[in-house]
Amino acid sequence: MVVIMRADTPASEISRLIKKIEELNCMVNVVKGETQSILGIVGDTTKIDSSIIEANEYVDRITKVQQPYKLANKLFHPSQTIINVDGRTIGGDKLTIIAGPCSVESEEQIIEIAKSVKMSGAGFLRGGAFKPRTSPYSFQGLKLEGLELLKLAKKETGLPIVTEIMSADMIEKFIEDVDVIQVGARNMQNFELLKELGKTNKPILLKRGLSATVEELLMSAEYIMSEGNENVILCERGIRTFETYTRNTLDLSIIPIIKRQSHLPIIVDPSHAAGIWWMVEPLAKAAIAVGADGLIIEVHNDPSNAKCDGQQSIKPEKFKILMDDISKIAKIEGKHI
Repeated sequence: MVVIMRADTPASEISRLIKKIEELNCMVNVVKGETQSILGIVGDTTKIDSSIIEANEYVDRITKVQQPYKLANKLFHPSQTIINVDGRTIGGDKLTIIAGPCSVESEEQIIEIAKSVKMSGAGFLRGGAFKPRTSPYSFQGLKLEGLELLKLAKKETGLPIVTEIMSADMIEKFIEDVDVIQVGARNMQNFELLKELGKTNKPILLKRGLSATVEELLMSAEYIMSEGNENVILCERGIRTFETYTRNTLDLSIIPIIKRQSHLPIIVDPSHAAGIWWMVEPLAKAAIAVGADGLIIEVHNDPSNAKCDGQQSIKPEKFKILMDDISKIAKIEGKHI
């Protein structure tokens, strides 16, 4: 339920109405606009007699929210969420570029790549320390050593760290060392992990599951937000379809859908979507053209010898060319890098 107050509503009247609603064990999310205040009510709203609220002289109107996600819903939060990360922003008119290798392999490798992507204009460094792999015999990452190497790369370049968490028992370590905590596609519906991440104030990059619907993605975001953490960034990384030529099928239609339904920023991962390096460039450009708030791209200085996903990684020189191209597209969309 969304209660839209009149422009001349006194602050004391809003506080009184909030207290009345909270006495019914519902949570109220207040959004203050330039001319109006909006009260987003979450919980068992069947206990609320809407006619009593509508009788309040300061209530303009009441809107019932049909979607099961409330906090992630644009009705509750009409303005787009902009997330601050270590002096940088995600969302709004700023285009977020996250780049780096699939996995951290060595100190020399991660620092060299970090320096190159920063020079090309990337604002964040990605790199897997803990790697969920389909095969138990594949490279699983350097784990804690990988985190330490990411910290060294940040010290050298100043780029905030984006890396994937695998389990709730690593949350304290990630809060200390990581700037944006990534939840991978396989953990999108690991609800216990999502709830624990919701108790932190760290930005969470939530990747869409392999076969997840738009509503399921937003409900996973709702799990995090319902615990108090509203710093959620959505990520489209391709979904599983009948097509076998590409690794996944990139669903660009989700971008305008999310922009219509939610206030959360959404970025696109063209590397995991296609699984083929030469497709990263056209898919990245298309993502920006349809309104994505950013990209997360795999960049490796020696893809043929990469320990993980070398086939979908582009070289630093190709990344530089791509950055030049997407900056032009971004200007058309009213964004800048």
